[in-house]
Amino acid sequence: MGIVAGVDFGTLSVRVSLFDKEEGRLASGVAEYPLDRAVHDPNFATQSHAAQMNALERAMRKALDAGEVSGDAVKALAIDTTGSSVIPVGEDLQPLDDYYLWCDHRAWREAQEITTAAHAQGLEAIDWCGGTYSSEWGFSKLLHWLRNNPEKRERFATVLENCDMVVAMLCGFTSVADLPRSVCAMGHKWMWNARWGGLPSAEFLRSVDPLLEGIREKLGGCYQTSDRIAGYLSVPWAERLGLRAGIPIPVGALDAHWDAIAANIRLGDVVNVIGTSTCIIGVSEQQTLVPGVCGVVPGSVLPGFVGIEAGLSAVGDIFDSIASRADSDVLTLMQGLDSYRAGQTGLLRMSWDNGDRTVLVNPNLGGVTFGWTLMSTAKDELFAAIEGTAFHTRIILERMEEGGTPVKRIINGGGIPRKNDVLNQVYANVLNKPVLVPSGDVTSLGSAIFAFIASGDYASIEDAQDALCPPHKLFLPDEREASLYDKLYSLYRELYFSLGTQDAPAACIGHVLPTLRKMASEVSELK
Repeated sequence: MGIVAGVDFGTLSVRVSLFDKEEGRLASGVAEYPLDRAVHDPNFATQSHAAQMNALERAMRKALDAGEVSGDAVKALAIDTTGSSVIPVGEDLQPLDDYYLWCDHRAWREAQEITTAAHAQGLEAIDWCGGTYSSEWGFSKLLHWLRNNPEKRERFATVLENCDMVVAMLCGFTSVADLPRSVCAMGHKWMWNARWGGLPSAEFLRSVDPLLEGIREKLGGCYQTSDRIAGYLSVPWAERLGLRAGIPIPVGALDAHWDAIAANIRLGDVVNVIGTSTCIIGVSEQQTLVPGVCGVVPGSVLPGFVGIEAGLSAVGDIFDSIASRADSDVLTLMQGLDSYRAGQTGLLRMSWDNGDRTVLVNPNLGGVTFGWTLMSTAKDELFAAIEGTAFHTRIILERMEEGGTPVKRIINGGGIPRKNDVLNQVYANVLNKPVLVPSGDVTSLGSAIFAFIASGDYASIEDAQDALCPPHKLFLPDEREASLYDKLYSLYRELYFSLGTQDAPAACIGHVLPTLRKMASEVSELK
């Protein structure tokens, strides 16, 4: 048997899944770890590296036991994690602090300073990450740590993304020079790109803050795509995990990008990884600037193609907040929404409740809903929120197509689409394209695919996808609904850019509310 382990580190737990080349998923094991928050600071979110690694040990043992698999039979393992979750380390790559988790936003001031300096100096890299550097990303978090931990600076050796830290520990790396670094993580979160010689220049980093002097050199290592071997499982970690020492471990990556692999992404596909937020992943044959999109990185998804990342700051979180305000839950509010039609609610909802990640790249926007009446219900708002996230997704896909990324099929991945046929049908109608949803669980499958490449069981990622990815459930657009959504989308697009852009010219929007009311009345008559 050809058995590998796919490992997925999420925000609150790690899942280890064992896959057989012929039989597919054999078993999984899950172990949780705490997320540390601070009552006095909503931007604070950290996690212990030791807690993560202890959980990995437990999850691996659970998976081996559940599948009745001998650890000696596992031929390779691969790691994906959240990003940008970063950790400063000292000598021998030992942690100096906890991870700044992806959802830690304490570095918002540092992010603004990096953005301002980048535009002032004409740094090309800033245009390739949407024009705004994020508080979620690596350099802003590193600068925040350096400013707030002066007593630890002398011991600082480098900083690592979560996926690179786990791989380094498992392989036994102890020096910066030998470190494998993920092109996926460093390209999308640290402005790395071979186009401009790797990372931003030492001069630029020093101009942001003298504390970044020498940082470029400290971010050394070997930057590689995930079809390359990072190293081999060390003896100490083989004993902890119950596996055989010396098995190959490929370069790691970010979870959403490998979720796209597991959803069977190919050229012409865009994968919406829909959960609390949405990460939108596409691939292109050309490295073309896409304004407002937060990452265009060669090799970050499928080696040999250019990976493109965009997203919505909140999706499932919006649905949950609507249900919470109604003293209900999403499952209850969803009942009956399959009978709703385009324009029925008379509402048009902007999905800015947690700001705009793409394409306006403005975290300071807030949710807006047009068309309220005395008869509007929480169910109406939930349906309008589903429509709104679909409209926002269409804005993003149109921008990607303008930049040369083909968009022929939409694959809705993540946790929500497998449980929400209403959302999938609305997306098909709004986007007027086929929407495909994986019929089976794909969590940690992306990791397993890269583990199979490392073990030599499959010659290519595409071969592994053909053999292992579950079939899709298909949602085709309804011609009548798609036509109505074209009309609503024209209103949404007009409002999106006029309300969401600070220096936008004055816009006449007096037609919006009457149009919504008229469409709702016409749909009601047809029903």
